[in-house]
This record gives sequence, structure tokens and C-alpha cells, in this order.
Amino acid sequence: MSNTTELLKGAAELFPGEVVTQAHVRHFELPFNAGKFALITLDNGFDHTKPTTFGPASLANLNAAIDQVEKEAADGEIVGVGVTGKPFIFAVGADLKGVELLKRHEDALAIGKGGHEVFKRLSGLAVPTFAYYNGAAMGGGVEVGLHCSYRTVSKAIPAFSLPEVFLGLVPGWGGCALLPNLIGPEKAVQVIIENSLNQNRQLKGKQVFELGIADALFEGADFLEQSLLWTAQVLKGDLTVERPAIDRGEAWDQAVAKGRFVADSKVHGAAPAAYRALEIIEGAKDGDLQKGFDAEDQALADLIMGGELRSGIYAFNLVQKRGKRPAGAPDKSLARPVTKVGVVGAGLMASQLALLFLRRLEVPVVLTDIDQERVDKGVAYVHAEIDKLLGKGRINQDKANRLKALVTGVLDKAEGFADADFVIEAVFEEMGVKQKVFAEVEAVAPAHAILATNTSSLSVSEMASKLKHPERVVGFHFFNPVAILPLLEIVRGEQTDDASLATAFGVAKKLKKTAVLVKDAPAFVVNRILTRFMGEIQNVIDEGTPVEVAEKAIEPLGLPMSPLVLLELVGPAIGLHVSETLNRAFPDRFTVSPNLKAVVEAGKRGFYVYDSGKPELDPEVAALLKQGDSVLTEEQVRDRVLDAVAQEIGLMLDEGVVAEAQDIDLCLITGAGWPFHLGGITPYLDREGVSERVNGKRFLEQGVASVPA
Repeated sequence: MSNTTELLKGAAELFPGEVVTQAHVRHFELPFNAGKFALITLDNGFDHTKPTTFGPASLANLNAAIDQVEKEAADGEIVGVGVTGKPFIFAVGADLKGVELLKRHEDALAIGKGGHEVFKRLSGLAVPTFAYYNGAAMGGGVEVGLHCSYRTVSKAIPAFSLPEVFLGLVPGWGGCALLPNLIGPEKAVQVIIENSLNQNRQLKGKQVFELGIADALFEGADFLEQSLLWTAQVLKGDLTVERPAIDRGEAWDQAVAKGRFVADSKVHGAAPAAYRALEIIEGAKDGDLQKGFDAEDQALADLIMGGELRSGIYAFNLVQKRGKRPAGAPDKSLARPVTKVGVVGAGLMASQLALLFLRRLEVPVVLTDIDQERVDKGVAYVHAEIDKLLGKGRINQDKANRLKALVTGVLDKAEGFADADFVIEAVFEEMGVKQKVFAEVEAVAPAHAILATNTSSLSVSEMASKLKHPERVVGFHFFNPVAILPLLEIVRGEQTDDASLATAFGVAKKLKKTAVLVKDAPAFVVNRILTRFMGEIQNVIDEGTPVEVAEKAIEPLGLPMSPLVLLELVGPAIGLHVSETLNRAFPDRFTVSPNLKAVVEAGKRGFYVYDSGKPELDPEVAALLKQGDSVLTEEQVRDRVLDAVAQEIGLMLDEGVVAEAQDIDLCLITGAGWPFHLGGITPYLDREGVSERVNGKRFLEQGVASVPA
């Protein structure tokens, strides 16, 4: 028994639930009398909805297939070996379910070594090897192809990436060592670091070819047939693949430096994965691949035993699984059909909502507002956005015409909503205004119509309290920009019935949003946590800590933007309004900053000016600030802010605002862009000891988003 076989057998015992991938070998004669060819097909026996992955047993199957073709190649029976996947899927990398269970560094090291030992055999065969990227390829799926002599890619591939850094890992089965030596360090840094840290940006087939990762690009319909024709030409010498020379001088160092700049701007040194990947890329400059593979093994093992990866996998599972099966949602069979949508308001938020409903539901959408000019402007916005989609080739002319015909605007709610099944308001954030709007809508809309509010902080129950049928009112809180942020907080009022709630969840699914059920509590989830978080930053500034110290204190979390830049994005006036709402509800914990009030009254859009290209405190804002003389260090600020957030989350869970801590994290990841390496927030608070310091207990059990005990 070989070392590789023993390694994989031992590792397989640690992965009890592995969905095992088979590696089927078949033989055929290539076109143009090029000779007999062996094709290995990776297939886990399921359709494309369960993508092919590599756990230890799967790697063992691939290893056995390579044993077979290695002998055939050595005996001169075949002229080449190809690797491809089942329909729509090449392979999407390591089986992360098993990684979560690992408790020891040596077991984690075995996973890295096992993948390397199998994959690098492809480059050691006596005949050329070919990877045919026929479908989605990620992580180890990309890497198995990098070990081959040649690669082709389908134009139809929707997703191709090395997402490991996004999750808190490094491409650890050859990606960091091989890719820069194939396409150059600058492009490799783009794929491994930049794309990963930009919300796991995926490549399409054409981009894979243009980057030089693949040597040929073919249509999806006859991809394998064309790839084999191309293979025959390569093997016969009729076609020569030329790759550009790699600059191993200063350009390599510059690419690594650029990668560090990108990592610093995204995670501020708070998560180690990007930096470990860059170290391996830096070391790959001399082309010593085995040295690179050994470095990948060590990095992989270290990161698997670290908190960031466990948090990353936890966050990934939240988005992919919990986000698709919302906790507490009623039986979907109770949901009623929605064949027409009404939108009250025609401002920017309302217009964005109208566009989203129109694109996803493809049903008539009607906007209303207080005058014709506003209505026309709202409809014109939707039309302009559809024209942009047409211009980018995202939709054809026929689809554009149909969508435009479906959106209308009227002044008379009775005319617009008489046959609407779902009406959402996006008017001024003031209780009296919203109650008045709902009373008007209830008078004209059908008895079954859902009345939804996009309120960010007001009580849904109070909003519904004066209606004849409060049971059909539901909170439907989107996050700005509506088209980009996935979260939708669905708020159950005191009298909301199951049918209305089920309909709301059904609509959310069609809108392709991540819906989380939220109790009707002040500011719900994201705004309540962010307001407490921002409020504590404001407090320390008001008390005397310099703005730059307060801002810098939060950098170790690796958040997408600093607190005051976020305030600028939200708008100081909205931030002030939400803090006032929460101050009325919880005056002992939520303050209203006099300095923020002064900034809003002065009409300032934020604390910063960008004259030099980077944020600097606006001198006019600096002149407005009235500060005390209590100056904290960065560490003291960070402790105070994290303690406040941990306290607030503990109270929210006690109040039953959401079902579990997991829903808090899902909300922050999908509604506020908090990073995967934090796992949202509760794994980080657990890891740093803040949860126990403040609440006397962890938010999550040991082994959930952390290494098992």
C-alpha cells in the first residue's frame, strides 16, 4: 500500500459523511488517428444541484484511476489522459463539511498532503494530460486542472474561482504555487486575492481563457467533442500551445506588494489567509513547485486549526443553507399567489423596489405618489434601468419591451391597487404618515392583499393597529442598495397571520433575497446592532477621543468600511433618526449624539472630505465638534464597542428578536456586508472572550464556528 493510499485511508475515517466522488475511466480513439485516449470523469452520482467535491475517499478514487492510466501510459497503450466532470459541474473543491470536524493539526496536514500527492501525479505521467473545464470549477476543482499539461474551458461556465481566501484558507492543493507560474504573478494575485476578497467574485469561461488559465475556449453545446478534436491536434503536433514568458524580476515583487495593499484595504491585517497566500506566491518566484506545495500544506493546516476558517465555513453555511430555509417561516403551502404589486411612493427607494419586483416577479407593478411629476420620475427611473440592462446585453429587446409595459404609475390608489395582491409602502419614516397610507390602501385594495412596510425602525404592530385587518400587515425591510444587498428582514407584527407571513416569504424567495424572520422590536436586527455599535463610537468621540483613534480602533475587525464612512453611506440624518427611535425605546443604552445632531443641522453629508483622494476630517465638521477630555486608547475603544455589541445581541436573543444567534450573523453578513472571517459577529465575540466577559457565556457552542473541543 502506497503512502498516499495510507494517508487517504486515515483521513477518510475523519470524514464520516463524505459524498464520495467516483473517477470513471473510459477509453476511445481520438480523431485524426491521434491514438487511444483515457478520459477520467469526476462524478458523485447526483445531478448538478449537488456539485462534485473532494474528500479523502474521493481523492482515493481519483488516485486509483491515476494508478490505472499511469500503467497504461507507461506501457504505451494510451497517448494522453483527460479529466472532466459531470454535466454542468467540473468539481467545486474540498469537502468542507469534513474540515469542520478536524481537531488536530496533523489531521489537517494530512488533508493538504493527500490532495497534493494525488494531483501532482497528473503532471508526472508519461503522456500529456488535459483538463476539460466543462462546468463550475472552484478551489480544488480548479487546482486539479492546474496540474495538467493543457486545459480547455467552456464558454458556458458560470462560475470559476479560487475562493479559499474568502473563506479563510489558501488555495492549498497547488493553486498558490502553480497559478503564478502559469499566468504570471499579477493575474494570479487578481484571481487568488482580489477576486476572493471582492465577495468571492467568479470568473466566466471567456475570462478564464483570456487570463491564460485555459489554452482553448469552446462553446458549451459540443464542448467535450471540440476539446477532444483540439487535443488530437495538439498530440499530433499540428497545433502548438504558446504561453507568454513569466517575468520573475521586479514585476513579481510588485504583484505581491499590490496583493498586500488589496488585503490591507479589505481586512486590515485582521484575517491571516490572504497574507499566507501572498507569502506562498512570493516564494513561488523561483519556480520550485515542491517547496510551494510544502508551504501550502503548512498554511492549510495552520488555517484549518484557526478560528477564521471555522468562522468562514460557518458563514458560508449560513448563507447557503440557513439563508435558503429561514428559521420560523410558516408552511409555504399557506402562501397566496402574487400577480400584481403596488408601490406607495415613487422616490429612489420606492423606484428601486419597483424595479426589483418587476425583474424578479415579472408581474404588473404600479407606483403611486402625491403628484404626477413624482410618479413620472419613478416610472422613468425604472425604464432607464431596464434600458441599461438592455445596453449591457443582460436582456433582449423583447424582454425590455415587456418589462416596460408592466410598470405604470397613477395618482389614484383606488385605480392602482384595486386588483393588487401585494402593496408595499416606501414613504417618509414617520408613524403618522405610514398609518395614513395604510388606511388609504386598506380602503381600496382587495381583502386578501398583503400590506408590507419597508420601515427600518418603526413598530409594524403600531402601524397596523388602526386597520380593520391588521393581520395582513408585515414588515418587509430591504437594505440599500436594494439590488445588491441580499438581506430582507421580514417582521411579524403582533397580529400578522401565517398566510400573510408565508406569502411574504414566498415573495422574498422569488426576489432572490435572504429572508430572516424578525420579531417586531425597535430597529429589528441590523439597524439595532449597527446603531449601538455606531453609538458607542460617537460616545467616545463626544467624550474626547480623537476621531481618527475611534475609527482606527475598529480596523482589526476587518469590516468593509470604517464606522464614519458607513454613516456617510447611510446618511447622517437617517443615522440620527434611528438613534432617536432607539433612544426612546432604550434610553439607558442608546444615546443621541449632540455632535451628530450638529452635523445634521449643518447640512453636512458626513464627517469627511476627500480632497486628497482619501478621507480626511472635514474642517467645518471639526469646528462643530464639542468634545470632553476623556481620551481612550484604540484598545479601550475597541473593548468598549465590542462589549456594547455583545450586550445588545445578548438582550436581543433574550427578547426573541430572532430565533438564534445564527440569524444575527446571517443578517450582518447579508445586510451589512460583515466579513465571512468574522462569521458575522458572534463567533468573533466568542473567540475574543467578549461574550463570556459581558454575558457570562458563549453565543455558540464550542465546535460551532470554532475548533471542536
